[in-house]
Amino acid sequence: MRYRTLARTAVSAVGLGAMPLSIEHRPDEKRAVATVHAALDAGVTLIDTADSYHWHAGETGHNELLVARALARYGGDTSQVLVATKGGRGRTGDGGWTVDATPAHLKKAAEASARRLGVDAIGLYQLHKPDPAVPWEESVGALRDLLDAGTIRTAGVSNVTTAQIRQAHRILGDGLVSVQNRYSPAVRDSEPELRLSERLGLAFLPWSPLGGISRSSLDGPSGPASPGPVSPATAFHRVAAARGVSPQQVALAWLLARSPAVIPVPGASRPASVTDSAGAVELTLEPEELEELEELEGLLPD
Repeated sequence: MRYRTLARTAVSAVGLGAMPLSIEHRPDEKRAVATVHAALDAGVTLIDTADSYHWHAGETGHNELLVARALARYGGDTSQVLVATKGGRGRTGDGGWTVDATPAHLKKAAEASARRLGVDAIGLYQLHKPDPAVPWEESVGALRDLLDAGTIRTAGVSNVTTAQIRQAHRILGDGLVSVQNRYSPAVRDSEPELRLSERLGLAFLPWSPLGGISRSSLDGPSGPASPGPVSPATAFHRVAAARGVSPQQVALAWLLARSPAVIPVPGASRPASVTDSAGAVELTLEPEELEELEELEGLLPD
């Protein structure tokens, strides 16, 4: 495994997005735990979760509890694993999402997340989404209060603009360590936020990092692309076929090449998927391949 800096510590250059283990069509607990353990076996030391990652109503914290159980059952050392969680969103049980980034809610949510994760202080706590009904500085101020109280060790913001990042940085100072926005081969409109994060020394954690290559399932889930004619003909599939790796690995390697601030957290619901994703750290793309991967034609939105 190779490492990058987040929260002034080294974490695996590719993390695990744990959301698929708890939302719609989630695997049973045995496979979910096996997926987390496969990530740890592959050297992954960053796990991304949230209190809103659940399926049914009344399941708040399902994913956090699952991650905590998986870590507790792992036979190896987990002391270097950073569990990043988020607060400020909710789920209605019918597929809908809600937003509540009031200071009162965020403080209660963070305390509840710490209990579910079984920690004295959350390693990285991220404000999941700006709440249009709450002034941004008030929501970020709640993170400042949580830092001062020792409930969280570091803070991050998600789904934000450059202006919101700058304001959060002014309020939180060194306590702000990460930005988590949507960024992928097909969705690149957070390029300004990525570059600002890089300048400020913040980690950039792209969510849904594999957007645009979903047709790779035609090559076999998380498996190497088939040699010979490639269908569908996106640049990511062409490079994957030439290298004998999965399109997912090419997409993650492309993300890692975008900036040293980038730490992708691809989701997985099977051990094979997370093992394949972790392998992307060993794939170094050539300049001509990176140039080819700038092509947007044929990429699918999420």
